[in-house]
Amino acid sequence: MGSVPPATHLESLVKSFSFVPPASVPAIIDCVLASSVVSVANLLSFLLQSFTDFGEAHQSNYILCHTSALCHIIKKDRAQSNVMNQFISTSFIPLLKVIDPSNSELLNETEKLVYHLVFETGSWELIGKTLVPFCLNSVGFSIGTISKDDMDADKQSTESSSEPLGTLPGKTALQVLTSLLDFSLKSWRGIATSEQKILKFSSSLDAFIVNLTGQLSNLAIWLLMLSAEDRLHAIHLILPIVLRSLNVLSAFKVLEHEPQCSISRAHFLEKMWNCCSSLFQLGHLEQRDAYRILSSYFSSFCESDGQEKFAEINIDEEFDLRGNEMLWKQVQIGLVDKDSSVRKMALYILKSLMNYNSSSFLSRNDQCFSNSLQPAADAKKVAIMSQDGNTSHDGLTKRKKWAEKEAKSMGIREVCHLDGICLNGVERWKVFVLLYETLEEYGTHLVEAAWTHQVSLLIQSCPLNNDNISTTLSVYYAQMETLDGLLSWLVVLWERGFFHENPQVRCLIMESFLDIDWDRYANLAQKVPRSFILGPLVRGLNDVVHHKDFGLKGIYMSRAIKGASKYFNRFSCGLSVSECLTIAWSLASAARHESFGRAGLMTLAFCISSTSCHSNANERNEKKCSSASCVVEQVDSTSNNAVHCSAVELLDAFKILITRTKQHYNPNYRLQVCEQILKAASSLINIHDLSLEVFLHFLSAFPREFIDVTGPLRCILQAWIAKISYEDRNIGLIDGRTYLLKNLLYFPSCFIQHRLTSDDTVSFDDDDIEGWLVEAQRWAWLLFLVIRDEQDLAPIFEFFKSYCDNLCKVDSTKWIRIKLLILLLRLNEESQVVWKKLLFHGKPMAGTELFMGNLDESSVMAAVKVSKKVTGHFLLLMDEVASYARLVLPIFWSSSVVKDNPLPSSVRGKLGGPAQRRLAIPTTTAVLQSILAVRTFASIASVCPRIKRDIWDCSVAFSWEFVWKVVKFRPCKSEACLSAFQSGSELCLAAYEALAYLLKTLSANFGSSDFSLLMDYYKSECPNVDGKPLLDHLVLYFLNGINDLLANGLLTRSRRAVLMDWKWNCLDSLLAIPYSVLEKGILLSDAWPFFSDSVLQCILADICESLETGGENSVLSMLRSVRLVLSLLYSRKVGPIVSSFHGVNSQMMLQLVRSSWILHLSCNKRRVAPIAALLSAVLHESVFRDLTMHEMDGEKKGPLKWFIENLLDEGTKSPRTMRLSALHLTGLWLRHPRTLKYYIKELKLLSLYGSVAFDEDFEAELSENHEAKIEFSLLAQSPDPELTEVFINTQTFARVSVAVLFNKLSQFINGGGKVEKEDSAAALHGGKIFLLELLDSVVTDSDLSKELYKKFSGVHRRKVRAWQMICILSQFVEEDIVGKVTSNLHICLYRNNLPVVRQYLETFAIQIYLKFPILAEEQLVPIFYDHKMRPQALSSYVFIAANVILHSRELPVQMKHLDNLLPPVIPFLTSHHHSLRCFTQLLVYHVLCKLWPAFRACKSGDKPLEERCFEDLKLYLAGNVDCMRLRASMEGFLENFDPVASATPAGVFNFRNEGSEFECVAVSLMDLVMAFLNDVRDELRYSFAEDERTITNESLTANGTSDGIFSLNEASKQTLDDPNLDFQKKITLHGHEKQAAYDDLRFLASSSMSTILSELEMEDQLVSSAIQARKEVMEKVRERQQQIILVASLLDRIPNLAGLARTCEVFRAACLAVADTSIMHDKQFQLISVTAEKWIPIIEVPVCSIKVFLEKKRREGFSILGLEQTANSTALDQFAFPNKTVLVLGREKEGIPVDIIHVLDACVEIPQLGVIRSLNVHVSGAIALWEYTRQQRSRQQ
Repeated sequence: MGSVPPATHLESLVKSFSFVPPASVPAIIDCVLASSVVSVANLLSFLLQSFTDFGEAHQSNYILCHTSALCHIIKKDRAQSNVMNQFISTSFIPLLKVIDPSNSELLNETEKLVYHLVFETGSWELIGKTLVPFCLNSVGFSIGTISKDDMDADKQSTESSSEPLGTLPGKTALQVLTSLLDFSLKSWRGIATSEQKILKFSSSLDAFIVNLTGQLSNLAIWLLMLSAEDRLHAIHLILPIVLRSLNVLSAFKVLEHEPQCSISRAHFLEKMWNCCSSLFQLGHLEQRDAYRILSSYFSSFCESDGQEKFAEINIDEEFDLRGNEMLWKQVQIGLVDKDSSVRKMALYILKSLMNYNSSSFLSRNDQCFSNSLQPAADAKKVAIMSQDGNTSHDGLTKRKKWAEKEAKSMGIREVCHLDGICLNGVERWKVFVLLYETLEEYGTHLVEAAWTHQVSLLIQSCPLNNDNISTTLSVYYAQMETLDGLLSWLVVLWERGFFHENPQVRCLIMESFLDIDWDRYANLAQKVPRSFILGPLVRGLNDVVHHKDFGLKGIYMSRAIKGASKYFNRFSCGLSVSECLTIAWSLASAARHESFGRAGLMTLAFCISSTSCHSNANERNEKKCSSASCVVEQVDSTSNNAVHCSAVELLDAFKILITRTKQHYNPNYRLQVCEQILKAASSLINIHDLSLEVFLHFLSAFPREFIDVTGPLRCILQAWIAKISYEDRNIGLIDGRTYLLKNLLYFPSCFIQHRLTSDDTVSFDDDDIEGWLVEAQRWAWLLFLVIRDEQDLAPIFEFFKSYCDNLCKVDSTKWIRIKLLILLLRLNEESQVVWKKLLFHGKPMAGTELFMGNLDESSVMAAVKVSKKVTGHFLLLMDEVASYARLVLPIFWSSSVVKDNPLPSSVRGKLGGPAQRRLAIPTTTAVLQSILAVRTFASIASVCPRIKRDIWDCSVAFSWEFVWKVVKFRPCKSEACLSAFQSGSELCLAAYEALAYLLKTLSANFGSSDFSLLMDYYKSECPNVDGKPLLDHLVLYFLNGINDLLANGLLTRSRRAVLMDWKWNCLDSLLAIPYSVLEKGILLSDAWPFFSDSVLQCILADICESLETGGENSVLSMLRSVRLVLSLLYSRKVGPIVSSFHGVNSQMMLQLVRSSWILHLSCNKRRVAPIAALLSAVLHESVFRDLTMHEMDGEKKGPLKWFIENLLDEGTKSPRTMRLSALHLTGLWLRHPRTLKYYIKELKLLSLYGSVAFDEDFEAELSENHEAKIEFSLLAQSPDPELTEVFINTQTFARVSVAVLFNKLSQFINGGGKVEKEDSAAALHGGKIFLLELLDSVVTDSDLSKELYKKFSGVHRRKVRAWQMICILSQFVEEDIVGKVTSNLHICLYRNNLPVVRQYLETFAIQIYLKFPILAEEQLVPIFYDHKMRPQALSSYVFIAANVILHSRELPVQMKHLDNLLPPVIPFLTSHHHSLRCFTQLLVYHVLCKLWPAFRACKSGDKPLEERCFEDLKLYLAGNVDCMRLRASMEGFLENFDPVASATPAGVFNFRNEGSEFECVAVSLMDLVMAFLNDVRDELRYSFAEDERTITNESLTANGTSDGIFSLNEASKQTLDDPNLDFQKKITLHGHEKQAAYDDLRFLASSSMSTILSELEMEDQLVSSAIQARKEVMEKVRERQQQIILVASLLDRIPNLAGLARTCEVFRAACLAVADTSIMHDKQFQLISVTAEKWIPIIEVPVCSIKVFLEKKRREGFSILGLEQTANSTALDQFAFPNKTVLVLGREKEGIPVDIIHVLDACVEIPQLGVIRSLNVHVSGAIALWEYTRQQRSRQQ
């Protein structure tokens, strides 16, 4: 090498760095220096220069080798300071820039080389002046707080390079600083612990550590307040090492250029806590980082050996974190956080604080409690007992007993307290942590076993007041030593439990809280923090899991609601009214911020009602409020802020709560909620404290039918009104009614007031009118509720009289007129509503049964008198109203008024809407006045016929005059002024709107005077026509006017829709006039009919055309018109209404049904009213009776057939359509049975459709929607309303309706009703066809004929439905079809079916054989002798035969059946099939008991042999204990069974029986027998187990007492220790074999026998050969054992460990390592492992010894692997397992800790494709173990 030039030689050396190992570089350098002339300085200079040249690829090996070479050479150089400075600036720092920050391994190795160089050269001061400032500046530059120029100007004076160094990435700089401090700390510890002190570098190292720690601590505090990324760097990189350094250095000084400043650990903690406090005030991410900071702080006090150094903390430091109340509050918040990681960190912080407290508990507070705690600490601890001191398990279920035992085995029930003294703080902390960890980790059964006991322990141990607690105690000590502190931590447990992930746990915790007997603990309920009561508790009660039975069978109550109501009752006890008001407002406001379900809203209502029940009038009078602005103040116990709440705000919150119930339509549900809210309002609020407007708005939130004069809540409201409000000095006590009445009487005067003085500027629109109408309606409604005497109305009557007299005068303003009309209208309408409701008092209508029947006669009479008084007074004002109407009506046909008025800007250029008329503002005001005048006139006129007919006769002329004028009016078409023509069209539309109100009144009150007047008008309009229909021309004028208005195209689309609505309303009224005449009994002349046939058909054609394009709002009016037209077309038989009768042909009807179907498809199918209107209109009875409408010539589908098919097909997707269709169609089919033959397919569809699902919305809509109620009442009624109404809200209604139909038809056929002969024959024929169709389906249909199906499945449901209907149709079986029927019946009986289905087959068969007795013997006897018959079928036939014998109508027939059917049944008493045998015993005994006396009476003479046998058999069955138990379990089933009644609709659909929730099916006899047999089997198993346990205990006792015989455990232990017997083989021994094995062991244990065997073994070579062979076999067994060890020490859940033990045994693992081998004795472990622990070595490796164990196995040649998801993990299917492997499994949730991952050789992970990114640890271990086994097997093959 000497001949090689030095430069070339050195270049080769540098190139070799890419290939040689870094560890060999020092040796290579030494070799180069020794074998060449190159000096150390030259080599160093060359390497430094070559190190700056990064032209080639920077491989990790090259960088490490180059750095190692430089470090080795620098150690040899004497001039170290200059060289080190040059090395740092020119090599190390540029190198840090080059290394990828993500390549942490390369960075760590490089740093390690440099730091060792620094340590050996002692260059700490140099590093502190060069590298540390550079890295700090780099961090500042990366954050943006330091500029590039500042860094260049900040260059150190010692830098030799004039070029700027630049910056490092921020993360790299932080890693360098933290690793540097970490290395310096390790070096300092090495120096401190070494025997030879290195004093040379000790002081510089100390100074360096102090300075760097101070700089990093300041940097950490700085970064914590920056961005989330910077904060994470500070938490994960800086804080751990800084805290570790602070833990080593109790106090230090930061050496800077400035004066020294002293910093302590407490000072740093204070700064860190200030950062955390700021972070806690921000979002969730910042709060989580704050918990991480605190967790890092507390974890820093743990040394590497796991020993904590809390005892070394100086608790007298200036800043004590434990004394900060905010910390404890944040820990509580973290423990209930939704994020599990936050909860874990909070729990860790709490445990750390507990260790603080426990270490200084006695020493710090011994002065305060020296007389109590110290003696108690020496006392014996005993378990807390229950209230009665009884710990018996009596009354517990098996599950609870097992849970109690399981909990006790884990120590959960063994928490003790000091004897005779309550628990101290430390012991309470133990209970708290135990309960919290139980919620987080353990199963439901352990929560169930431990929770109630431990919570009661805490409550019993807490002081009921804080008087005995010293005020000098610190905050942390007071957490568990004061009542408030203890309750605050109990709240944490409850809140965590209320929102637990497991619903069963949530139920348990809520039940535990609500079941606490709060009365035992004085005022403890009031001490519970209100923030918890009004927050988590209320939200938790909204959980549906607490209300399982809520709403079932119409009962809207649950155990949770009762418990919550009871608690709030106790909670509010003793509170003032103001406090109760505030709490009620907070509860009601929860509905505003949270989404509450049905049960949640009901719970809120009951809690509010319970809270207010303690308020009283005396306390209220002491706290008077002047008005609605009265404010009550309540200081929340959890905050310093006062909560202000007024009575108005409370009512607003109540109003929102009531409004939320609208989405739950059931009226009973809403009634209960409203009742509780009204009770609360009446208890908490004085009506005098409210204005009339506020009170009206509050009451408007209630459904009107609840609180009006007939409402169920009327009594509560009137009681509230009658309460004393205040005391007046002059009058005395004033009640609420007097106060309200005064305001109500003053309301009209205030209502008509207007702020403007000039009439010219008065204007209003539709929205204004609607608002005033609503306001006036509320006033009128409350007036009738408050008024008692008609004399109270005198001021109102005077008001109306004075203003109506000036109504038509010029000086009367528009404002007064319009509002006066509104008051008149609403008060008159309210009077009519009250009159109609009281008219039906005592006569309930559909949907009103719930709300009537609670009225007293005095209230009824008073309301009637008031209504009559109002009506009579208004009739006196009718002339003034009519005069005003005549005055304002000309606006409708005065186009000149609108010619020059422009449209408002809000309407111009827009489509407009119902409330946005395309008219000028003055014109709109005038039009609204006219409409309201006509509407008011029509409302008052509607009561004239009832009160004063003469006044009505006077008003008729004006009414019909207006009608004719409107229908004949046409707007003037002018091309020159299009806007005027458009405005004229709008005026015409307004005229039709006014016409609708007037026609409705004329139609309802049409009388003889109207008839005469109408004829006069007709003669004047058509003088040349005599005797023509009266309404033809009127209707034609009307239709033509409407159609012309639609055709001119001047109305916008939205306005055309409004016009169509008014069109159908008017037409509906016109078509209803003839029916009004017929109802009043007016005699009509044949010469003057109302309509002609042609006009009606014209109307029908117009309707058909409009149906296809009709809107949602006009559906009902159009369909009513269809119904009326069809009724008129077929009304010739009831009077001279139509001039001629031609009916409706098929083509016209087909057009109608198609148009109606298009309308139906576009409408809301969940509303009752439109569906019912469609059915009653299209499927009109008068059309339905026409057979040509069902089937036309050539078997073509008729229009009604087509419509019904489509309707039912669509009904399968719309349950309400199906339900209403079934109701209407069954009613029509009953009236017209000749149509049945056309609808067999539809009948089958209805029969197989439905479930028992409850539809509360249906019932609610019928009760609340007046239109729905009317349309529903017009449908064809059910044949049996009493039965079908039970199912009206369920989808079973369709099937029940069909069943009732055929049951009624069978009664008609049998002479039970008056029906024509042809209809009877048609009904019988239809029933037969339908029965055969169903029987054919159950035999051949793919679903109905299945034999294998699941219980409650879709097939099961369809089978039940089919056979239910077949049972109903049994009455239609005649001789002509009985053969085919029984043939199909036997096929179905032979097939396998569930008992629920078979009971209907049996019932149907019994009906057949009772009707045809001769068939019973012919068909049943051969079946009994068929020995291949299935036992299940035989059971059914036995049941059929027994009931045929018992229920035959004639005694001779019974005796004959007894002779022929009973003997073949007797052999089944000995059947091997248990159910058949028991079934036969039960039935034979029943037959013998019922018929044996009659049978003996028919016989004479001596008893033959068979007779005596039967008698003995009867006696045996009667006296046998098992037979008696079997009969007792039937509970009289056979005695009550009636096959005839069971085949009726009431018998089939018996929903009242227990167990009838599934398709209304009751429990069958076979189900009862099977249940009995299962109970007997359980008893036998239990008896056998008890006997075996007794025998085992006796044998074990004998083993323990015998001399010279050791126990089985010792024997088994010695056996396993013997290497000759160390083999693995699974053997399952029977009981006698086990006993024999135990006897052998005892035999071998005898010392004398051991000597004999030894002598025999030495003498007998054959035995010796056998032993040798056995050894060889055992050796082969060991060789087959795999060389894999599973380390499961990190696991703590018993099911996972037991499963892994079983898996390791299956795959022959070498051993399983666990943290504690005592788990093998746990019963849960043994249950899951199935004795695996006996066949596989299980060793104990504690968590703290895992690293030592792994290192030991590595030395033995094992590869250490981990099953974990890391950045460098290898997929399991791509990893090649070594033969000798140790596989480490991580914790269930956290995985493998980082410190153990560093010990591993590699990590493998299981590839996953789903969303969830983890598997159960047992499953993961099993998969990995199988993959190892698979690879080993492949290699062997």
